[in-house]
Amino acid sequence: MKKSVIIIGIGKFGAHLAEKMQDLGHDVLIFDRNQASIERFATRFADAQVGDFTNEDVLKELDVSSYDAVCITIGDDFEASMITTMLLKRLGARYVVVRARSETECDLLRKVGADEIVYADGDATDKLAMRLGGNNIFDYIQLTDGYAIFEVPILKSWEGKSIAELDIRRRFKINIVAIKNDEVLDPTPMPDYRFKADDHILVIGKSRDVFKLDAKNI
Repeated sequence: MKKSVIIIGIGKFGAHLAEKMQDLGHDVLIFDRNQASIERFATRFADAQVGDFTNEDVLKELDVSSYDAVCITIGDDFEASMITTMLLKRLGARYVVVRARSETECDLLRKVGADEIVYADGDATDKLAMRLGGNNIFDYIQLTDGYAIFEVPILKSWEGKSIAELDIRRRFKINIVAIKNDEVLDPTPMPDYRFKADDHILVIGKSRDVFKLDAKNI
């Protein structure tokens, strides 16, 4: 299912996240107060805007409540991240993700309404893009350009049915490598294993096939 996302702050982290989300087929608006930053990426994105994201009137013009998520990826101005988070929540933003650099920043951002905090490590952008792009993707590890490991909850229609009965590999083009329930992990599930309500599956597959499965889990 296509999602709509605003990326505020187009430095290295924000630009990588925006490109990853767009590559996955989602609608992306990039927004920065630096004209040069926007001009550098304007040809890659259909919607690229310049403005002061700490100004409530400017954010109102973006209609933030109509987007599935807003990501604040300002790396070097924590005060601006705090102000922007507060304003976005006041304006009805559905889900606000903010980049932080320390536990202290994380705690403060939570207090002003941030729904999710991410740290700027090497894998953070790809994992965040996958989670935002899906409905219930809990974790993601890239293996190759084509394949990755995902953690997703089972479909409700799978409850009480076995792996063999559902013919998951053929129908969904994914391979189950483990089943997780709370903190218990079964790394070698048998074909006759019957799914329980709270089961998550760890699967290897192509991103597009996992997203097709995830789209059914709404």
